[in-house]
Amino acid sequence: MSYPLDQVLIVMPALNEEEVIASVISEVRATLPGVTVVVVNDGSTDQTSAVARAAGAKVLELPFNLGVGGAMRLGFRYARNQGFPVAVQLDSDGQHDPKNVPDLVALLDSVDVAIGARFAGSGTYEVRGPRKWAMRLLSASLSRATRTQLSDTTSGFKAHGPRAIDLFSRDFPAEYLGDTIESLVIGHRAGLRFGQVAVTMRARAGGVPSHNSLKSAIYLMRAFLALTVAFLRPKPKASHFA
Repeated sequence: MSYPLDQVLIVMPALNEEEVIASVISEVRATLPGVTVVVVNDGSTDQTSAVARAAGAKVLELPFNLGVGGAMRLGFRYARNQGFPVAVQLDSDGQHDPKNVPDLVALLDSVDVAIGARFAGSGTYEVRGPRKWAMRLLSASLSRATRTQLSDTTSGFKAHGPRAIDLFSRDFPAEYLGDTIESLVIGHRAGLRFGQVAVTMRARAGGVPSHNSLKSAIYLMRAFLALTVAFLRPKPKASHFA
């Protein structure tokens, strides 16, 4: 099965992205005609919601900041309730190239979650220091656990098929790094299949990065804490989708 674009929901978590979100939405709609774009306003204090609506996106509001995981959980619930078989997580700051979306969606013919891998041979995206070591160790650990070669387990650029949407609309972690590391473990333990596609990352089009120097300094410790917590969680119920 190949999913047409009118069955694809683009979910964009957004926190104070009024500066760039209109251009990102416009690029997505021009590059992927027929997709539905929903912006999840994650407690923004600026005009993110108004700007996104004016650009043609559906906007879902969170009353306060929950982080990417909380925003995506709401996005998955919207996808499930509206009958979308595909939900693609895409940054609202312009770093993810919508041209990569069709390749991610195509991979859903054989997997439940298609990960946009930044270190799989496409582009020049690079990280250094503790974050780089953490990403390598996490990828090695999760590749072994899922029995699938994954080179970028902290990527926030992913496409999800029906079984993943059903599971994550009910059970998706909101904690820091939970939307990446912990969600992979939850999905694996529920029987989801994973794959990856090489993607190109771009510089932020504007706005302020959600991470800061403190988060970067303690990234390694929190990443492996998240991995430990993920494996200690009760095993989720499998999706009812075939």
